[in-house]
Amino acid sequence: QVQLLESGGSMIQAGGNLRLSCSASGRDFSRDVMAWFRRVPGKEFEFLGGVEWNGQTKYADFVQGRFTISRDNAKSMVFLQLNSLKVGDTATYFCASRPGTGVLSASSQYFYWGTGTQVIVFA
Repeated sequence: QVQLLESGGSMIQAGGNLRLSCSASGRDFSRDVMAWFRRVPGKEFEFLGGVEWNGQTKYADFVQGRFTISRDNAKSMVFLQLNSLKVGDTATYFCASRPGTGVLSASSQYFYWGTGTQVIVFA
């Protein structure tokens, strides 16, 4: 069974840091593009960034260096480091993957999705 499973979500005070993990199983994801999105109720998926199989990353402009994505292909894991969190970062965070190359910002381009992990940032 192909599965992406996020973890690491929590309630955290503004200004804090958090590391989210995504564990991939059921197929070889080592050559996939892995990306992170977030969503709040009533809104669309918001692209945060992604990482190619070789570690090359691409981020949404608004991330502005606060978030960092990395991957460990040997462990089939992808990570999202969230720094200097703001109340506005409150959302459910999802990892997603797509075969091939090219980090794309459209959620429709990603084939496999996790069920999300919730991050709540309070003032």
